[in-house]
Amino acid sequence: MTLTPAVPLLMPFSPRDLYPLDANDDPLGAHGTIEATQRRLNTAFIYFRLDEPAFGNVLYVQNLTALNPYFLATDTKPESVVGGEWPELGYLLPSATSADHPLPAGEPVTLSDAILVFRHDAPPHERESARQFLQMLGVVYRMLELPHVAYRDWIDRAERTLRDLDGAPEATIEHYGHRYVHPYTAAEYPDIMVQMSIITTIHDWGKWWGEPHPLEAAFKAGLEKFYDPQLKSLRRYLPNVGANKDADAVDSWYLYHPMINLGHLALDGDEEARALLLKSIDFGIEAAHHFDYKWPIQYRVTDFSVITECAKDGRGQTDVGGIYAWSMLQAFELTDDKRFLDEARAAIDAAMGLRFDVNYQANLTAWGAAACMRLWRITNQRVYLEQSYVYLASFFHNSVMWESELGHAAQYTNFMAVTCLQDAPYMAIYECFDSFAAFECYLADSGPDLEPAARMLISEFCRYALYRAWFYYPDALPAEAVSPEQRESNGHIDRKLSFPVEDLYVDGQQAGQVGQEVYGAGAAFVFATRAFHHVQDSPFRLYCDHFVRSMERTGDRTLTLTLDGGDTCTAGLSVVRLKRRKLTEMRLATAGGDVLRPHASSDDRIDFNVPANGRIVLTWE
Repeated sequence: MTLTPAVPLLMPFSPRDLYPLDANDDPLGAHGTIEATQRRLNTAFIYFRLDEPAFGNVLYVQNLTALNPYFLATDTKPESVVGGEWPELGYLLPSATSADHPLPAGEPVTLSDAILVFRHDAPPHERESARQFLQMLGVVYRMLELPHVAYRDWIDRAERTLRDLDGAPEATIEHYGHRYVHPYTAAEYPDIMVQMSIITTIHDWGKWWGEPHPLEAAFKAGLEKFYDPQLKSLRRYLPNVGANKDADAVDSWYLYHPMINLGHLALDGDEEARALLLKSIDFGIEAAHHFDYKWPIQYRVTDFSVITECAKDGRGQTDVGGIYAWSMLQAFELTDDKRFLDEARAAIDAAMGLRFDVNYQANLTAWGAAACMRLWRITNQRVYLEQSYVYLASFFHNSVMWESELGHAAQYTNFMAVTCLQDAPYMAIYECFDSFAAFECYLADSGPDLEPAARMLISEFCRYALYRAWFYYPDALPAEAVSPEQRESNGHIDRKLSFPVEDLYVDGQQAGQVGQEVYGAGAAFVFATRAFHHVQDSPFRLYCDHFVRSMERTGDRTLTLTLDGGDTCTAGLSVVRLKRRKLTEMRLATAGGDVLRPHASSDDRIDFNVPANGRIVLTWE
């Protein structure tokens, strides 16, 4: 709906625009259930079921990208504008709060760009509701005008990050004769989650590069100081942590995230990591049993006394069971001990019934989806495949499926981001790249039974993450878009250091208000090692912004690749020249023989847009 004012116009209050009706066109006679609504500045949707009359599921979405001119003209923002209370649902047009911001005369402006999707067969149980939500959201996605994406040189970013981790005094600190990573630039005490995240991602880089990087061993050398032999667990902090920290306090997820990184290393053959994991894991199980798989926000490890029970919405860390389940499945793979498999199942089973309230922290929810998929593969019980859709639906509930032009957001992209917490006002780099890693595992364990819309949405989230995450680095943003002040005790921002800021805002506030994450340095290693692919005895590497499911050398100078993204989507594929080598003539075609022309080329790189699902064949001279 578009309006062209004849004179400058202050929009009056407008009621919501969606009313379910009964057979007599009476909204008071219609009955149903609201499953989920817009959270803050995330995708502007309401998802509900109309039971009487028996109509089915409805997904209503406002395409906020099209409404940017209205928000800019009226100095408003679309925070929680889609929702309502039954039966008054839909979009509440934000009204200008000042006479200084009328709609200008003679300029057309879009007031509403609504999309409605229906499913008439709507069983009420959560797994089918979640699956249908993903299907319907996939329909909406295909109707949107998608923002541009471009090649990102994550290899160069990773190399710069390694130099700064090693050489910048703001990055590390020495305790007990060992080097430890600061969480923020020259700030905060080293903690186990930060160390394990950096170590594991540098390990992945070394594995991809072909030889371990020296920083991996340097940072691993001090890990044992986090282990408490009396507690038989890893502590959050080192024994000499300052008195201004509660040395016994731990966020529930902080206990398990280091374990999944130890498990990652152990499954790659690291015996020290295996030993540290297995002598810590029983305490993690004890904590799960104490809380009956329903964890609080924060507690003390000495006696499990609760420090913070719930968030503002009355929920604890509802998705910790997902990351706990993943760590148990790693232990099961390492040991073949069935008790770990039983623990994983118990944790996922305990979260059933949460519906759209699973998500507390985005990356934990992503690992929960991965755990469900792995459980399905191990047990062959389809309920776990279906339960993975509940985790995915809750994850994409917090997605930002629109492109903001508000404030400084006009300088970067936020499309397909997911805000980090269920009530967070910002997108965060750590949750972004950790979710990316979890979804790689999810898709690797999936197969033809996976709901196509789920495959597409995950693949598109990961594609845009590779492009969008670049803007977390201060040197990729205009100076005025970066906050000059950071949260107390979170250090400062140094634009010369290749470490990302923690926070970007959909409403265009200055980035980096929380701080510059040294612990987010792993982003560059995760993206580089997943997006770039070595091709032996060739003058190039391949870059792909979708996960390459298989890559087979089918001739001396022929390579066949398989992608498994969305059926109707496009992937970016680049042939990237190696140093001191020269690109030769190339031909790229689909498995059916259709030649794919490059959309850009230079002496250093040739860029293609290719089908995101199916096989493609690359040949070179």
